[in-house]
Amino acid sequence: MNAKIPAGLLVTALLLTGCGGGGGGQSASAPPKVGLITKTETNPFFVKMKEGAEKAAQAGGMELMSAAGKFDGDNASQITAIENMVAAGVKGILITPSDTKAIVPAIQKARDAGVLVIALDTPTEPQNATDALFATDNFKAGELIGQYAKAAMAGKPAKIATLDLAPGITVGQLRHDGFLKGFGVQEGDPSVVCSQDTRGDQARGQTAMENCLQKAPDINLVYTINEPAALGAYTALKAKGREKDVLIVSVDGGCTGTRAVQSGQIAATSQQYPLKMAEEGVKAVAAFARTGQKAGGYTDTGVTLITDKAVPGVEAQDTAFGLANCWG
Repeated sequence: MNAKIPAGLLVTALLLTGCGGGGGGQSASAPPKVGLITKTETNPFFVKMKEGAEKAAQAGGMELMSAAGKFDGDNASQITAIENMVAAGVKGILITPSDTKAIVPAIQKARDAGVLVIALDTPTEPQNATDALFATDNFKAGELIGQYAKAAMAGKPAKIATLDLAPGITVGQLRHDGFLKGFGVQEGDPSVVCSQDTRGDQARGQTAMENCLQKAPDINLVYTINEPAALGAYTALKAKGREKDVLIVSVDGGCTGTRAVQSGQIAATSQQYPLKMAEEGVKAVAAFARTGQKAGGYTDTGVTLITDKAVPGVEAQDTAFGLANCWG
């Protein structure tokens, strides 16, 4: 069941449905509620996450409430959503935090009120600010494409551009650091000739790649935080006639990105599984509602390298597998 209510209308809607009294807004006969708060509601990753939450909530006899930021980085809307969901009497909240530090006080208030809070995809800072984390090992995701890139370069000197997320966002830093480790270089290595932030956006990815090409025209390897940034980079490279001699590697495994691997625009991507994150998170809240037992720690929801140009020593699946398991 899905009860998606805009944050500003939530209290009014509860009064109209008669759920405002007693038990923090949860009547004794009503199904237990679980909240899902994503960074945005338009990104296909979060669309798939919501689909997984809806499926698990329906199967578990729970009511799903959902909310999202107006844009990636919209911490204020996420705080409001937490407050409204606590007032509505949710048993648990699943959240992909936009600002991993600034959201912590609001999460603590929810936990103090007895609500189970689980981070999906992106850990808070500190990670133990939530009861549990269900997510891709983002460091491993970066490491896999770094290992792939190193092998694919076959000893050719690398001139690397990193198209990153934004400062202070854990998932972006983990992927970036994992890529460097997988490739076998450290931060500040002279082989990294350009680094630009993209916020995971295709248009920003294109601009970032254009800037990097101006700075270092001989770039031959591009790491991108996600596939929209990768496709933006590809557009910029194609405009310069460089699309065939620059290796692009990425992370996410969405259907659009996987098709870009299949077509050769992206050499390889690390695929993650948002539907599984949400399904497992809802199941954990359902168990808490039944037994009072709280989920804890970190649950790795898996990552797989997807490429049609496998390299020795790096385990991978082809795009047929990727398209059968993609999202978006």
